[in-house]
Amino acid sequence: MAKLKIGVIDLVSKGPTNTLWAKIMHANLASVMPQVVATWCEQEGHDVKMICYTGLEDLPNEVPKDVDLVFVCSFTQAAMLAYSLSNFFRSRGIVTVLGGPHARCYPDDAVKYFDYVLGFTNKSTIQEVLDNCMPQKPTGMQLSAGRQPATLPGVKERWKFIEPTLKKAPFLKMVAMIGSMGCPYTCSFCIDSTVPYQPLDFDVMKDDLRFLRTKFKRPLIVWHDPNFGVRFNDNMEAIASVAPAKSFKFIAESSMSILTEEHLKVMQHNGFDAMLPGIESWFDLGNKSRTKHIAGQQKLMQIAEHVNTILKYIPYVQTNFVLGMDNDEGELPFELTKRFVDLAPAAFPGYSLLSAFGEAAPLNLGYQREGRVLGFPFHFLNNHLAMNIKPKHYEWIDFYNKVIDLTEYSFSKRAIYNRFRATNYFISKWMNVMRAISSEGYGRLRFYRKVRENLKHDHNFRAYFEGETNVLPKFYTDIVQKDLGIWWQWLPPEAMQHDQNAYLNKTLAKQAVVA
Repeated sequence: MAKLKIGVIDLVSKGPTNTLWAKIMHANLASVMPQVVATWCEQEGHDVKMICYTGLEDLPNEVPKDVDLVFVCSFTQAAMLAYSLSNFFRSRGIVTVLGGPHARCYPDDAVKYFDYVLGFTNKSTIQEVLDNCMPQKPTGMQLSAGRQPATLPGVKERWKFIEPTLKKAPFLKMVAMIGSMGCPYTCSFCIDSTVPYQPLDFDVMKDDLRFLRTKFKRPLIVWHDPNFGVRFNDNMEAIASVAPAKSFKFIAESSMSILTEEHLKVMQHNGFDAMLPGIESWFDLGNKSRTKHIAGQQKLMQIAEHVNTILKYIPYVQTNFVLGMDNDEGELPFELTKRFVDLAPAAFPGYSLLSAFGEAAPLNLGYQREGRVLGFPFHFLNNHLAMNIKPKHYEWIDFYNKVIDLTEYSFSKRAIYNRFRATNYFISKWMNVMRAISSEGYGRLRFYRKVRENLKHDHNFRAYFEGETNVLPKFYTDIVQKDLGIWWQWLPPEAMQHDQNAYLNKTLAKQAVVA
């Protein structure tokens, strides 16, 4: 096999940006798999250059131009930039490969713009691409392993590709680690709901932790596990065996069912500084929060008490909610969430609008059968810029009124002050205030108000939300053009639209063949 020159691009940002949040945090949002792919390619004897694009780099000058092959890792919100990059490279005869969540969620759309589109990816999948590094026209090739990889190169092996990205982070420097794949829970909206849980090698974890102790006085590590700590004792014993208590600082996303007080004491001892548990809904998805048989006010009181217990041991807690779920109706879900903000004032509330990401979850087939999925451009599918599912029990204006009211309440001066006062640690106080007054709090509030005004006063805008027309409102087109900047010229015009029912159509076609 000939030696190849390979570029790997991790798209943290979906376009050029210069915000304070991007400057401080985007370098800390690097993904693990692009580093893994770069490592695998180098192990095969190829020359590799990796770029983590945070939105601050001069991407035209940083992207490798003398390469044979480029891997792009993208979430769906950055798909427009990914498509533009692929068009740019392919125009120069360079073979392009897409991996990451968007490739798994929308493979049939992505093959229109990439030579290869990867689902589950292991080293043999990458080897297949390297062995057949040829343009695929007119339609790209889909490749997927039967399951998630059983092993991954650890931090020590990936360090060559991690260190340059960490240098971009001015203050906080977070190292991404992963200890498991998949999730034992089956939350119907989640991309990991159908992926079997499997732990990765604990010996690799220990080696990586020891290695990081040689690089940082007290390493700050973000676990990218879909649900950290399922094998709780094994994880904690692995950490404790490496170094004395609190030699590390950890951030993780775990279910409430794992965060018992007994476990929290162990996590505090081992240096866990931030947790992101999912509450999701007051009327559904109780398995993860140990509230399977209760809902509404009763669930609220139990969850608020539990979150306050977590905050006794963990300095920073973000609680995640999904707004607009099918079990939600009327004022009550929003009023209960406002009540939670009061009962657990130190917790930062993270709100997502119910969204369907292509093939991410079987539940999306149901939404498509019901004709409820809208064709919003991928650029807006990040759980807050657009809700691409028509609510089951709300009219659009009513729904946005309630979302705006909840957001105003959660990030009011009173709520920000109460959160600041209830939080005991300076960094946690700073993070809460910064997130509230930046794009996540005030920024989303401004955007939601613009959407509501357009829904009220622009007939064509409202018709798009109702599914009566496929003509995208200029409001959204202008945002994509502005966000992409110079890459707008490379975006294929047809990429602004996609078949929002592709998953259903493919499923029906397969069923017809079997019949």
